[in-house]
Amino acid sequence: MTDNPGGKRKISYLILIVMAVPLLIHLYVNIFAGYGYFRDELYYIACTEHPGLGYVDQPPLSILILLINRNLFGDSIFALRLIPAIAASLTVFFTCLTASRLGGKTFSIILSSAAVIFAPVYLAMNSYYSMNSIDILLWSVSFYIVIRIIQEDRFPDWIYLGILIGLGLMNKIGFLWFEFGFFMGLILTRERKHFVTVKPYITLAISFLIFLPYVIWNFQNDFAHLEFIRNATSEKYSALNALGFIKNQFLIMNPASAVIWLAGLYYFLFNKEGRTYRMISIIYITAFIILVLNGHSKAEYLSPAYPALFAGGSVFIEMKTFEKFKWLRYAILIPVILIGVMIAPIVMPVLKVENNIAYSKMIGMAPSSSENKQLSELSQFFADMHGWEELASDVSKVYISLPEEDRKRAVVFGWNYGDASAVNFFRNKYPLPEAISSHNSYWLWGYGDRKDPVMIIIGGEKEDYTDEFDSVEVAGIHSARYSMPYENNMKIFVVKGFKNPISGIWNRIKHYE
Repeated sequence: MTDNPGGKRKISYLILIVMAVPLLIHLYVNIFAGYGYFRDELYYIACTEHPGLGYVDQPPLSILILLINRNLFGDSIFALRLIPAIAASLTVFFTCLTASRLGGKTFSIILSSAAVIFAPVYLAMNSYYSMNSIDILLWSVSFYIVIRIIQEDRFPDWIYLGILIGLGLMNKIGFLWFEFGFFMGLILTRERKHFVTVKPYITLAISFLIFLPYVIWNFQNDFAHLEFIRNATSEKYSALNALGFIKNQFLIMNPASAVIWLAGLYYFLFNKEGRTYRMISIIYITAFIILVLNGHSKAEYLSPAYPALFAGGSVFIEMKTFEKFKWLRYAILIPVILIGVMIAPIVMPVLKVENNIAYSKMIGMAPSSSENKQLSELSQFFADMHGWEELASDVSKVYISLPEEDRKRAVVFGWNYGDASAVNFFRNKYPLPEAISSHNSYWLWGYGDRKDPVMIIIGGEKEDYTDEFDSVEVAGIHSARYSMPYENNMKIFVVKGFKNPISGIWNRIKHYE
């Protein structure tokens, strides 16, 4: 901590300044740049129409937050992405507080904030609404509370940590890695002394009680989330491997920032001043080992564990360059900013589409997908921000073309939650019936009380449906140049006359992934 009131005020003002940077970046993109709604955003909006204690692919906290946000600010892209912009700012805030707690001064505040602001994965995660921006924030706050516990051992902090872990689990179950790491840290460090007190058990109990509703929901729904994880690991993430996971840590966190977080690991593990907080590195290492052993983990799963390492590494670098080698500070800071700025257009929608494609080619960064899917001109991340309104419009044209009696019993079926959610979202703009799907939570929401609907099916081939329906007709084609290839040039069918009970078909087509 700083030694005088003037120094504390200076640090406080500096933190306020640097935390404003990511907020302004994301607000600018949300207002003046950006593409369309992201696939998952449309699905999350659909989830808010079905409030509950859980969903197939996620716990309910982020959906509850989105529901409140929608009621307050509406459904515009700016309103939708306001929360991740604020989360980006608060993540920087708590990273800087952590550095200050560790004794950091001006340079460590600047360096740690730059490492967070210009980490490509954080730029991407905070540019659209999902549970990920909330997850990163909750990890950074929890690290800060852990350091306060080590320094001051105040009982309320143990309660706060229990609440944070519980909320983290109700946002994304990957927060278990933090909880496992925390208790491993208690066991492996001198903080094990707390096991003879009630404090760690209070933390565990609070976190479990907050998480319990989602556990109960899974019991009631045949452990749907576990089935989702198992299928995702064995199918769409099957091409991922441990070596790629490790290599990509350096890429997604900004190659120039590696020296900072590696210094942070060293600082917490071996440095005389830093090893007091060895628990921080144990949390990171525990999460790292779990994800490597999984074998098919996405590199981004570990990204929430880095803010504390950035804070510790920045303090260590500041300390070692205090009297000599001050030039080294700039040799570390400047590349972090420059590389971050260079990569930013690849990971957030800053440029127009044509310029984005040209820029990606110029710097030699080809479009990528973590789901082993075919790509066209854009990365999967950007492609999934295109084509949704066009899809709704094309389906609407098919719906309008139906005879009046058919329209009364029409329903749209999308094979994935993106297609179904796009149709449902744009029903307020285009004449459209309700859309259903067999994908993830849509399957649980079911098909209603329909017995013999006229179904508008998005995608597939005619022969896919002739065994199940008496009449199968191609009624339209959906095209969207910049969407994912499997979402482009899709046939839109009108099918009638179920040959088998819809309940049996529904059970066969369930798709959790």
